[in-house]
Amino acid sequence: MSSLEERDVGVAAAPGSSSAGLGVGPVGAALEAVPGVAAMQEEVGIRREGPESDPEEPPKKRVKMPEGEAGKLEERLYSVLCCTVCLDLPKASVYQCTNGHLMCAGCFIHLLADSRLKEEQATCPNCRCEISKNLCCRNLAVEKAVSELPTDCTFCLKQFPRSSLERHQKEECQDRVTQCKYKRIGCPWQGPFHELPAHESECSHPTKTGTELMGILGEMDQNHRRDMQLYNSIFSLLCYEKIGFTEVQFRPYRTDDFITRLYYETPRFTVLNQTWVLKARVNDSERNPNLSCKRTLSFQLILKSKVNSALECSFLLLKGPYDDVRIKPVIHHHSFSNDTNETDYVPLPISDSVECNKLLAAKNINLRLFIFQIQK
Repeated sequence: MSSLEERDVGVAAAPGSSSAGLGVGPVGAALEAVPGVAAMQEEVGIRREGPESDPEEPPKKRVKMPEGEAGKLEERLYSVLCCTVCLDLPKASVYQCTNGHLMCAGCFIHLLADSRLKEEQATCPNCRCEISKNLCCRNLAVEKAVSELPTDCTFCLKQFPRSSLERHQKEECQDRVTQCKYKRIGCPWQGPFHELPAHESECSHPTKTGTELMGILGEMDQNHRRDMQLYNSIFSLLCYEKIGFTEVQFRPYRTDDFITRLYYETPRFTVLNQTWVLKARVNDSERNPNLSCKRTLSFQLILKSKVNSALECSFLLLKGPYDDVRIKPVIHHHSFSNDTNETDYVPLPISDSVECNKLLAAKNINLRLFIFQIQK
């Protein structure tokens, strides 16, 4: 009994001593005497309990990050999670090669498009392993990690997680650039959001005369008529008796010239009881389109059947049912005959070079063609 009482006394006295964090009495004191152990305790942040704590409770640990370490950790994460091509943090999807090297969606698509133009196999910039849409996969863990990293708001310079930055800049930031609500009647003011109420209370445009407003409304009507002209034309074409459409697939091929060029062509297809073919080219057959930042596609429609009389048609291309490329429809007209069976090359109405790279990176280009036969 005396030995047990002595052990109890030793444990009870421990909280007041420097070895209370270890809770082992003389053993803790002996460990603290070893050089470096006390510093290790402070580094991991062992919480020292007061006299009222339960001696049987296990020690609680809390990792404390020293000041300045958070910034260093973020810098290290930036270097680890950045794209291997543009060396910037990805803004959307993240792809990885078979060896785990990361690429943002824009650079990944650009590498595939460049390889198609050069007639080469696309490779990872780091390890030179082959990459393709089948070989590479998305890294959801990296996407989530990147979305939680802090970044500066371009307006107020405060830091927010990347996942919430877009909503902050569009809806919440008091310094975001905004425009006067009287912009439609000619007010050119734009400035920080917190100054908007003061400006609108003093804006002179609400007091404009009827004559001035009629001039502004006339310009708005002209813009509206231009937008509606396309839709009215399509509605008119839908009233024609003979209308045909089909899904077309552009497949890449190359010429046998000394400097090969990339072209696209569809298999023959039948619409309105006639046989047709579509052809397409990059940058209007520019010698080295892979060296150009601006990329475009143009196409032509070719009638392969023999006709007894001229076939006057209107046609347009739209995006396919399973593609996400954005195409603004444009209506083209041509009178097909045995002598004029090919249209001129016309631009494929895609919005920008990014959309063009998406098409070039794909194995094939899938679109939908509409042909309207004009009855005489």
